[in-house]
Amino acid sequence: PPARLNAAETAWLAGMLRKPRRAWPREFLTGEPDPQRLEWVLRCFPGRRQLTRGFPSDISANTPQPLQCHFQHITHAMDPVLLFKAFLLGIVEGATEFLPVSSTGHLIIAGDLLDFNDARGKVFEIVIQLGAILAVCWEYRARIAHTLGNVAEPASRRLIVNLALAFIPAAVLGLAFHHQIKTYLFLPVTVAIALMVGGVAILLVEKYARTPDTPTVDDMDWKHALKVGFAQCLALIPGVSRAGATILGGVVFGLSRRAATEFSFFLAIPIMFAATGFDLFKNWEDLQADDFAVIAVGFVTAFFSALLVVRGLLRFVAHHDFRTFAWYRIVFGALVLAYFWR
Repeated sequence: PPARLNAAETAWLAGMLRKPRRAWPREFLTGEPDPQRLEWVLRCFPGRRQLTRGFPSDISANTPQPLQCHFQHITHAMDPVLLFKAFLLGIVEGATEFLPVSSTGHLIIAGDLLDFNDARGKVFEIVIQLGAILAVCWEYRARIAHTLGNVAEPASRRLIVNLALAFIPAAVLGLAFHHQIKTYLFLPVTVAIALMVGGVAILLVEKYARTPDTPTVDDMDWKHALKVGFAQCLALIPGVSRAGATILGGVVFGLSRRAATEFSFFLAIPIMFAATGFDLFKNWEDLQADDFAVIAVGFVTAFFSALLVVRGLLRFVAHHDFRTFAWYRIVFGALVLAYFWR
């Protein structure tokens, strides 16, 4: 493909930014621009958002600029290297989603290292989160079915109310500040700092946490749930960890480690379905049928790795505290900060 666009082609692309994507195939075949050159461009930049980010900011001034395709690794969905990257990212998502180490932070860093951090790569990360969510749904399918089928029971009704209360704070703040969070905080350096600060916070919680007075999820009242919900708001900062904020928040507010961990699992279902659904709605035009194989590999891998983590974490917290995760966060965050700080 050509290294530069001429002035007419640059002007044409600038015009396309203001048109619906469905209009592109019809229009690039007519007019002054070279159809073959522009077809290649559109194949590399299949959405208006990618065009905006991929081309120089002065494209609208009709100035020819060097063209660099940031999506070459997406152009062949069955590329073995691309599928292997999807496999690795699926493991990262599933293995970290329910641990107090921040799955979002790990995906940002892994995506950057694997050169998988473009717009369609971000959609991939959004979709594979569903695999991790479904792992929790599968593991607790009997409890979920019983709760939904017996809403009249006090224990079921209390769990539903507690989840609703814990869901609201992060949902409201996330909806209000979604753009700012995605724009200014989804960066490796931000993640590294949050990882280290979160690690120190875990050490402090483990040292000064009070004796638990709520042994199981069924013993929680609405005050516990609302406090955990406010703690979850901290996880809007990438690198903090939703699981870490809710589990450690629960421990601070008097829940046993098992109760806090189980409630964190249950709370992940509505909050992650809502967050994933909202992100998909906002990025729907970046979801391509050509990416099905890549997404499928990541989705399935995330499901099974998350399933193993959910089962193992409950056994772990029965006999251990969270200091191991704290030191991991501090060391990993320091390494990431050293690597990405420029």
